[in-house]
Amino acid sequence: MEYSKKLIRELKVKSNLIRQESIRMIYSAASGHPGGSLSEADILAALYFHVLKINPDEPDWEDRDRLLISKGHACPGLYAALAIRGYFPVEELNTFRKINSRLQGHPDMKKTPGVEMTAGPLGNGLSGGVGIALGSRIQNNIFHTYVLIGEGDFQEGCTWEAIMFAGFQKLSNLTCIFDNNDSQVDGPAHEILDVNPIIEKWQAFNWEVLEIDGHNQEQILIALEWAKKSEGPPRAIIANTVKGKGVSFMENQAKWHGKAPNREQTDQAIRELREAIS
Repeated sequence: MEYSKKLIRELKVKSNLIRQESIRMIYSAASGHPGGSLSEADILAALYFHVLKINPDEPDWEDRDRLLISKGHACPGLYAALAIRGYFPVEELNTFRKINSRLQGHPDMKKTPGVEMTAGPLGNGLSGGVGIALGSRIQNNIFHTYVLIGEGDFQEGCTWEAIMFAGFQKLSNLTCIFDNNDSQVDGPAHEILDVNPIIEKWQAFNWEVLEIDGHNQEQILIALEWAKKSEGPPRAIIANTVKGKGVSFMENQAKWHGKAPNREQTDQAIRELREAIS
């Protein structure tokens, strides 16, 4: 399937805005996780601005598609996408990690419109998604469930239990997207606890798998379209990404996993992002 240049351009602009707002809110809070928020931005843009069947004016619409973010520390990207999509005012992003804010350091489904599952402890997101997907099949609902995970999730046993169960149950209404930036707080993921070979492991649990460039909007859209058309097993998308994507001094730097930029670094990051889309 081919997508128009106009659509691809619009999604690139949206992902750039998600990155800019992520940097701004982390700077404002003097706390947060920029690296993973930047690596997931292109995926979030494709989902929220083209793929997901959602209604920001009715966040609890029963037939909406569900997107669960298991890597909850990367919630700045999620909050930015939700705000730009219209779930709450963009100005509210300035309250990130502040006392009494709806935008906590990890997403809370009881506080924030559009958040489908509270996240924090890594590894729980896919289990939640499996439960939602199975429940929707039992109730003959028509929505699709997506789960975005990171390396930390793969290093948790409950993730593999969820993968095994979903494959056995042939949950065709479930898609797992792996933001594969090969980086975590202590360094390169493959040096800390290597989860490779990823494709073969997923296939062994009866999933269909597609590997893509997680920053190529056309590849992302094609993969998401492929995933939603499954009539049998669940489908997984391995989106190879760059930690800190779009900001030169953050790219592939593990130290930016959970570090807030100072004023000078924030200005440089926003300037680079603006220039990239001009």
